[in-house]
Amino acid sequence: MTPVREAFRGIQATTIAVGSGGILIRGASGSGKSSLAVALIERVRSRHFARLVADDVTRIEARGGRVIARTVPATSGLVERRGLGIVPCAATPAVVVRLVVDCAGAAPERLPEPEMLITTLLGIVLPRIQVEGSPRDVSLVLSALDVLSHEGFE
Repeated sequence: MTPVREAFRGIQATTIAVGSGGILIRGASGSGKSSLAVALIERVRSRHFARLVADDVTRIEARGGRVIARTVPATSGLVERRGLGIVPCAATPAVVVRLVVDCAGAAPERLPEPEMLITTLLGIVLPRIQVEGSPRDVSLVLSALDVLSHEGFE
């Protein structure tokens, strides 16, 4: 019997793998998705596995109650570096999404309402945070991952 797989779709997002989980970074063009992804990879790669999955467009699918993010073959292993253009980057083909980060162009609320800390992708509820959309957001994203790991979300 062939396993049933839900259809995948492409969304405007940059995704990275950190450790065994994925961070899906959403935002409009020019919102800082790629810069934040590169800054996160550079910050953690000496201590943890950290790789690009997809830049600018991420293919997502629901599988076994999880959201799987995959690269788009045409851009696999490539990332936009502001001021340099499109450059090669170490990559992995897929990851289970553990956190969604929205680059909103504005500082996050000081005390967000609980409903602002979740989002639904393909019918699956995931933790979410909002950031401004710059490399300065690295600490907030890593703190969110740390909180999630202490809450048993893996």
